[in-house]
Amino acid sequence: MNDLKLGTEDNRGYWRPNKPIRYPNVFIWPPSLFGILRWIPKYLFPWAFIYALLSVGVFFFLTPPIEAMKSMSISWIGLIFLRNVALLITIVGIQHYWLYIRKSQGTVFKYNRKWPQDRNSSFTFNNQTKDNIFWSLVSGVPIWTMWESIAWWLYANGHIAQLTIGANPMWFVLLWFLVPLLHELHFYCVHRLIHVPWIYKHVHHIHHRNTNPGPWSGLSMHPIEHLLYFSGTLIYFIVPAHPIHFLNVGMLAGLSPAQGHTGFDRVVTGEESTFHLPYYAHYLHHRYFEVNYADGSIPLDRWFGTFHDGSDEAGEKLKQRRIKMNQKRK
Repeated sequence: MNDLKLGTEDNRGYWRPNKPIRYPNVFIWPPSLFGILRWIPKYLFPWAFIYALLSVGVFFFLTPPIEAMKSMSISWIGLIFLRNVALLITIVGIQHYWLYIRKSQGTVFKYNRKWPQDRNSSFTFNNQTKDNIFWSLVSGVPIWTMWESIAWWLYANGHIAQLTIGANPMWFVLLWFLVPLLHELHFYCVHRLIHVPWIYKHVHHIHHRNTNPGPWSGLSMHPIEHLLYFSGTLIYFIVPAHPIHFLNVGMLAGLSPAQGHTGFDRVVTGEESTFHLPYYAHYLHHRYFEVNYADGSIPLDRWFGTFHDGSDEAGEKLKQRRIKMNQKRK
């Protein structure tokens, strides 16, 4: 497949889609019924549905019994940790293998045509992939497991509001539908916080060393950032929920960053594209740092003036904004 039919490449080797990024006509006033109806299938499929389905499977087949979790024990916490390690290695590993080891589609639809450098002193172990795997497994998964284990213990002991499917089927379905949006809103708030200069310098810079990200870059973070990032589970300590809901949050937080950091617009199998990855917005964040803090459907960046749609006009606006900021600092 020729990606130049759908995009352009500049003289520095950066590819971009022809179509600028656009938010769906959902969070607007007056509401657009047609816009909402067009958005729902794209919102649910494929990824929200895949992670919801995965959460159900994990709940029934890969989670210790509720009774066992009434007391904190290394036995059941260890099982959850090993399960999360296996899921991360499988989901992220497949994407990394296909795109970066096998290089099955070369640089077709790759935003930055260059491959990550094998040796780079700015990374732990002088290697981007090893650095990313280290921070993901040594910091990310333990903290993900910690938040999940606390939620399970509280739920098992009746310390948080509980929701049963039989008694509240409508709220169960609606809350499940809202999980990705709640995750997105939480991510935006955390992301803006860790871009405060002092926090960025001491914490978030680890993630942003990945200016040419790959699948393992998604969860490569400082432990403090992991603590904040996985704290989205806290909302279910207050909102009545079923364990599948906070389990779904964990699956989204732990596994979905890989697809947002592939560095590719889409994955190609032969001449057919599959699992379209509209993550140009987040790639632009890694390239320019001060734009596109949010991911997904809620137009938070547009509301707060930090949206970059990938066009030359948006690039010029960012340039002028930086000039004004530098003038104020002087």
